[in-house]
Amino acid sequence: MALLLGFLIAFAIGVTGVGAGTVTAPLLILFLGLPPEVAVGTALLFGFLVKVPAGGVYLLRGQVDSGALRRLLLGGVPGVLLGSLLLTGLKGAKELVLLLVGLTVILSAGLGLWRSLRRVSEGRERPWLIPPAAFGIGLEVGFSSAGAGALGTLLLLYATRLSPQKVVGTDLLFGLVLSLLGGGVHLLFGQVDPGLLLALATGGVLGGAFGALTATRLPKEPFRVALLLWLLFIGAQLAYRGVVHG
Repeated sequence: MALLLGFLIAFAIGVTGVGAGTVTAPLLILFLGLPPEVAVGTALLFGFLVKVPAGGVYLLRGQVDSGALRRLLLGGVPGVLLGSLLLTGLKGAKELVLLLVGLTVILSAGLGLWRSLRRVSEGRERPWLIPPAAFGIGLEVGFSSAGAGALGTLLLLYATRLSPQKVVGTDLLFGLVLSLLGGGVHLLFGQVDPGLLLALATGGVLGGAFGALTATRLPKEPFRVALLLWLLFIGAQLAYRGVVHG
């Protein structure tokens, strides 16, 4: 089951570009019954593993802006560490965590949907805005594993004049670092399921490759919109569970 789930998640990421963190943790909670903190920790490290090959490609092609990445990390690193510690401190309040993770998934999917349905205007240079905004993104990633993809991309589009390729590449490296650091904190506190992570990663390698190949032959945007709409539903389910059982 976990291997198949890893395959399907990575396939969806490969076809649509939707972030691993937004998809993985909710599914681990709803379908495998993992505690929220273990689901988030496992999802963060899974996201790191499946993003490494793509991150390497963008880095080798020179499609990562070092200045923007430094500003993102300046705010994002303390944010993700604080968010991971916050989730660790709240692990006894399962209903509250379910509600907050659900709302985070709804926000991330909603912003991704907004971006898909509307052209984002070219950004002006706002370097001062990146570190504080990245802190909020890091906080969200550490707490829920979601947000680095959709929110990081929107931030770079709004605050820089980077090309689309550099926006994607820079945000991908930003997400890689956040996933590794946040997942490391969760691992330190025993909030990662190693056996499940291995099975997810095994399926994810195959799913990501197959998804990338499929994406070259299919219209990407309809699949992306459908997945984001489905994630809105999944986020609502998590939030509902948090409210009803709270």
